[in-house]
Amino acid sequence: MMREFLKNWSPKVETPDGLRQAGALPYALVDGRMTFLLITSRRSGKWIFPKGAIEPGYTPWDSAANEALEEAGVSGEIEQVPVGSYRASIGNDGTVLVDVDLYPLLVTQQHDSWREDQQRLRHWATLPEARRLLADRSLARLAAQLHARHVDKAR
Repeated sequence: MMREFLKNWSPKVETPDGLRQAGALPYALVDGRMTFLLITSRRSGKWIFPKGAIEPGYTPWDSAANEALEEAGVSGEIEQVPVGSYRASIGNDGTVLVDVDLYPLLVTQQHDSWREDQQRLRHWATLPEARRLLADRSLARLAAQLHARHVDKAR
């Protein structure tokens, strides 16, 4: 039933495994240290990264960048290759599962007001803090992967 509802009301990409969405993993480098921008979920209030439907006519990474702007009020340089994927539940009852590809977004601008600023909190966190705060262990794993990639480049 929820799947039928989403077919009529939410643009998305259907994959052999089900629904696929795109998300952004917003980060910045502060004094040489990588920090991550977390936001709260509107449904649960838990800490997550921005994600949403892949809009018709947009690439997955452009959709991810749009979600970061709408949900977190940030823009920047989005990578075209995801750091990885995770599975999330969506819908009011959380019974619909989607696979989310997470694209790194180097934040270059943070807006004081944005589309969902009255519905979400945002918080910059180092990797250890992000690991503690993120509700989904898969999100923490993906943040750690991006962090490791950055550390490897710096060597």
